[in-house]
Amino acid sequence: MTHPRPRDLALVVAAGVLWGTGGLSGAALANQGLGPLSVGTYRLGVGGVLLLVGLAVAGRLHRVPLTRPALVRIAVTGALAAVYQAAYFAAVSLGSVSVATLVALGASPVMVAGLTAALDRTAPPPRVVVAIGLALGGLVLLLGAPAGGSEPLLGALLALVPGAAFAVLTVVNRTPATGLGALELTGVSFTFGAVLLAPFAIVVGGGWRPAGGVGVALLVWLGLGPTAMAYSAYFSGLRTVPSTTASLIVLLEPLTATVGAALLLGERMTPLGLLGGALLVAGILVGRVAPTMAVGPRRPTFGRL
Repeated sequence: MTHPRPRDLALVVAAGVLWGTGGLSGAALANQGLGPLSVGTYRLGVGGVLLLVGLAVAGRLHRVPLTRPALVRIAVTGALAAVYQAAYFAAVSLGSVSVATLVALGASPVMVAGLTAALDRTAPPPRVVVAIGLALGGLVLLLGAPAGGSEPLLGALLALVPGAAFAVLTVVNRTPATGLGALELTGVSFTFGAVLLAPFAIVVGGGWRPAGGVGVALLVWLGLGPTAMAYSAYFSGLRTVPSTTASLIVLLEPLTATVGAALLLGERMTPLGLLGGALLVAGILVGRVAPTMAVGPRRPTFGRL
């Protein structure tokens, strides 16, 4: 068995931490009057365009392969990113932020483990099951009892959609498409995702103009850090980090957001929240050392995603 490369593990950890800062940025933009779908569209669009500009300046944009597998991978990744944004915010509007976050984040590693087991025709190792259980228990304690909303049950069910979108995104990209690097994939696919999402954001309504320089700076950071950098790091790390392990590691996102809110916004972490954070980290560590299937560098695909 080939173990994940330390560099790739560090990239997945970095992705989870960067995603944790995205919630704080998104909340600040919402307080400035931007609609949630507008924030999601800006996030994908700014992140994708920044990467495309960087690739063009570096003379790497022409390296994007125009083969059918690469174009299908780009289209699927962009569509899944758009679905995640739209479904998550729809779930929030019906239920609450806590319900949508708990269900979407909690369902993702379970779905990744199930998809991986089905594709590899191998049951998840017992230690992986224990790791998922620890992480989910920690997630519940960290986020607290979910608040209600106008349609809490429907909101919870709808929150399974972004969880599934991220799970499929993870499993699809565990094998690189021939000639398609992580930066190129993220830049082109997220720009495409923003184009798909923009009409829905316009129909739903909500503010579009950021409030002054602070709003613009928040949008740039949201597109650069938690989007362009985070997803590029995540897709790169998936080269050797098993899908289920990666989906557990990125649960660092809510832990980072909670710690950031405590440090920057003065929000207090409860004893249950601290215990939840400890269980979450324990689950990630158990998942990190669990025996897994097909961990080494994978061969590029040719006729499939």
